Amino acid sequence: MSSTREALIVGAGPVGCLAALALAKRGWRVSLYEGRPDPRLASSKAAARARSINLAISHRGLCAINAIDPKAAQSFLQAVVPMRGRMIHHSNGNLDSQLYDRDGQCINSIDRGLLNESLLEEALNSENVNVHFTHKLQYVDFEARVMTFRDLNADKDVSAGFDFCIGADGSFSTVRRQMMRVVRMNYQQEYLSDEYIELKLPAGKDSQGNPIFLLDPNHLHIWPRHSFMLIALPNQDKTFTCTLFAPRSELDRLTSPESILSWFKLHFPDAVTLMGEKALLHDFTSNPRSPLICTKSKPYHYLDRAILLGDAAHSMDVRVLDLMLQQMAVDPTTAVPRQNVDEAMARALNLYSENRHEDLVAICDLAMNNYIEMRHLVTSPLFLFKKALDNLLYSLSNRRNMRFESFNEQLSRVLFEGEPRGWVPLYTMVTFRPDISYATAKNKVARQSRVLSILGWTGTMLVGMAGILALRGLRMAVSHRSQA
Repeated sequence: MSSTREALIVGAGPVGCLAALALAKRGWRVSLYEGRPDPRLASSKAAARARSINLAISHRGLCAINAIDPKAAQSFLQAVVPMRGRMIHHSNGNLDSQLYDRDGQCINSIDRGLLNESLLEEALNSENVNVHFTHKLQYVDFEARVMTFRDLNADKDVSAGFDFCIGADGSFSTVRRQMMRVVRMNYQQEYLSDEYIELKLPAGKDSQGNPIFLLDPNHLHIWPRHSFMLIALPNQDKTFTCTLFAPRSELDRLTSPESILSWFKLHFPDAVTLMGEKALLHDFTSNPRSPLICTKSKPYHYLDRAILLGDAAHSMDVRVLDLMLQQMAVDPTTAVPRQNVDEAMARALNLYSENRHEDLVAICDLAMNNYIEMRHLVTSPLFLFKKALDNLLYSLSNRRNMRFESFNEQLSRVLFEGEPRGWVPLYTMVTFRPDISYATAKNKVARQSRVLSILGWTGTMLVGMAGILALRGLRMAVSHRSQA
């Protein structure tokens, strides 16, 4: 019997929209439900700008989109601003450019709202996808396969049946909370001590009055101050989206315009000049302070009927799920009574939970380490020495130049390759090698770090011994002269 099955996706953010696009291409009828209003509305855009960190999309993200919709991936490349490296703004005003890649590869700054709108438009171009905004999930009956939503505009409850549902509804996922009623799920949520506030750095004007960038647009700008930092990512309209990350206790002390300006002028004087004091005060006092949260859970699925993606499960991958459904020959056009279990689908979702958990734990750890690196380590001489040595070993042992385009065909067929040969820096593996899983990258760099530490200590000892020998030789020379 042939009858196209129904997939319900809760959450119409970038991950939910990409998942809708992937399932629609496989032949599913897809309904997207979102508790917030349509993000394309002017009021929604204003709200999003007040609390959304710009995305720095890398090869990994672009390849995930390309595997689902190559046309969408190419269109996004027209809307990004490439960033070749980090520009470090030191406390003394000096600038230090730290390139990401020896071959000049870039990560790409894109407005999260623009990415969301583009993916939503792509999904809605499919006749298999429809969307329901201002529908807030209330309850899920996984046995009957029915979801209950609150239509906020009509102020009434509505029900929707499903064969398969995806929870892409963020860190505070209602789908995950409902799954925990029927799944023995291990779950951990950790709040970092830091919070973030979005600020804006405006465009400048050239002699003809045309907008220009006030900072180098091809860098991710960082003002690292040990326990806190300011970052700035470029936008195509020549502005920069800035985000302040700082401990809650630090932000709590900034309660008056005088204290706010005094603090910013002390730690980020050049940024204050570019932002303008009035605009800075407006953004700091008007925009919300948002928490940083890390969540871990397992499993991510329930039987053949539900799975968590995106921030609901931290970093799960639509491309990987799409390939696993394909490999297990899940056919959305073959009807399966809802009281029965689709064994192929159950195997695919179970495989996803088992295979991706190690990657989830790895990316949580890697993300935290990268945050500390940006906030503090980028100014450390030891970090810079290890980075230089890391890149030297990479150049000596691994001469392959692997561009974004080289992965597209490969990653449409396979999940990941094995461990790469030779020496590869962590940032390269995570950012420019989407064929390497997070767990593989973490394990490989742990071994490489031990080698770097040994080389570092060996170098320090040799320099120290050379210094001692030189000093001894100098003393002997002085002694001979005095005797003469």
